[in-house]
Amino acid sequence: MSNSTKYVFVTGGVTSSLGKGIISASLAKLLQARGYSATIQKLDPYINIDPGTLNPYEHGECFVTDDGAETDLDLGHYERFLNVPTSQANNVTTGRIYQSVIEKERRGEFLGKTVQVIPHITDEIKDRIQILGKSGEYDIVITEIGGTVGDIESLPYVEAVRQMMWEFENDCIVVHLTLVPYLAAAGELKTKPTQHSVKQLLELGVQPDILCCRTEHELDLTLRKKIAKFCNVSMNAVIESRDAESIYDVPLLMQAEELDKVVLEKLGLSAKSTPKLDNWKEFLSRLKKPTTEVNIGLVGKYVELKDSYKSISEAFIHAGVSNEARVNVKWIHSEKLSKSNLESELKDLDGILVAPGFGSRGISGKIEAVRFARENKIPFLGICLGMQCAVIEFARHVLGYDDAHTTEIDEDCKHPVISMMEEQKNISEKGGTMRLGAYACQLKPESKVSLAYNTDKISERHRHRFEFNNKYMEEFEKAGMIPTGKNPETGLVEVVEIENHPWFVGAQFHPEYKSTVAKPHPLFVAFIDAAIKNKK
Repeated sequence: MSNSTKYVFVTGGVTSSLGKGIISASLAKLLQARGYSATIQKLDPYINIDPGTLNPYEHGECFVTDDGAETDLDLGHYERFLNVPTSQANNVTTGRIYQSVIEKERRGEFLGKTVQVIPHITDEIKDRIQILGKSGEYDIVITEIGGTVGDIESLPYVEAVRQMMWEFENDCIVVHLTLVPYLAAAGELKTKPTQHSVKQLLELGVQPDILCCRTEHELDLTLRKKIAKFCNVSMNAVIESRDAESIYDVPLLMQAEELDKVVLEKLGLSAKSTPKLDNWKEFLSRLKKPTTEVNIGLVGKYVELKDSYKSISEAFIHAGVSNEARVNVKWIHSEKLSKSNLESELKDLDGILVAPGFGSRGISGKIEAVRFARENKIPFLGICLGMQCAVIEFARHVLGYDDAHTTEIDEDCKHPVISMMEEQKNISEKGGTMRLGAYACQLKPESKVSLAYNTDKISERHRHRFEFNNKYMEEFEKAGMIPTGKNPETGLVEVVEIENHPWFVGAQFHPEYKSTVAKPHPLFVAFIDAAIKNKK
């Protein structure tokens, strides 16, 4: 049975967090540079329908696609590397698989049959894997399987891979990412964890074609031979994946190891041309040789886990490169910010970003940070809740409404300058019910944002339930906080700016989701530019 689309499965062994997402994105980048159309999907073994209801401490940030899917942060890497938008079809969870099979059972599609993990759950997984392949848009679909081989929850996924390897034998390969740890006491790299991890895959009926070995030191020829011999893979399919200075180095390191070449050989595809990657190399050299630097404070309540703000920190890197600047991010815990330590925490910053989030924890610190940026004329960018904090701060300290707040936190406040969106009021379920995905926004000509975007019509991604309360619009405008971006259909305020300030912008949408290596996000680029100009 042949198939015009080829499938590459990426599995992980030994430990989680080895960087399957970065390896998948790097491989896709190299294949794309060779003229193949490639896409990546992530299969997540947890039973949540999506990460929308997960705490960022559990799972890092929740990435939102144009079509409104709340997905794994790895999809952010895919978009940043490939500069191609992802969708609902690029992220599949066990929760979604089971939900779909149970709905089919309730509709009577399996009448008389006992519904089982094999074949029903595995068939559903195989269908989901092939949705992108059957769309006809892609030559190669890379499927990253979350978790680690041997986890109970990922067994059905590995079984689905085994079946597909059998059904489309010339069109599927498995890249297994594993760890070759360095034992300092023995002074050597150890291959045993890799052997065990491959053995575990073999017990499940899957023989990996390529091994990507994460390591801190060089994998010499002897070690490569040993791994190849004990894991049944060819020598050139033992790929060294050394710790890199930045994730953006990984595609070039993988190119040097010829990962893309080996993949194409195993799939029976021609190498086409050598990947040029000139723009990528240009980006990297500018990343490594900045001509100036700026200090930006990122104020949020999840700063202990940097992955909670992954897209923001990557957008800073892209915007920094665009401005030939190194962006030093100072992670500031909003819960620990108060009037007493505000000056000492924020005084050396060239710009302040107040991050998105939900709930009351740390909000007073965020409001204090906004006030500091506004009064001291420091370039400011507020995203989602960060924009709402800017509105609350302005209402309290400029309009004089001491009790101004958002109804998310104080339902009975006298001045609800941020309130729940009308269409949200009757919704009781939490998952997937916010205003999600891409919406249009009309910008005011000559505003800071329209100058940044160099256009007055934009589309940005959203993830929120509350909005600027338009009843207060006139008062805000009179006092100097101007709504410079609105949704053309609903009148929802998308952007606010302060007139007599070097650069003060609050955005209800999430610009960070759309920043890529090839297209750094204009708002971040303008913000970093303002921070450079503000630098004392």
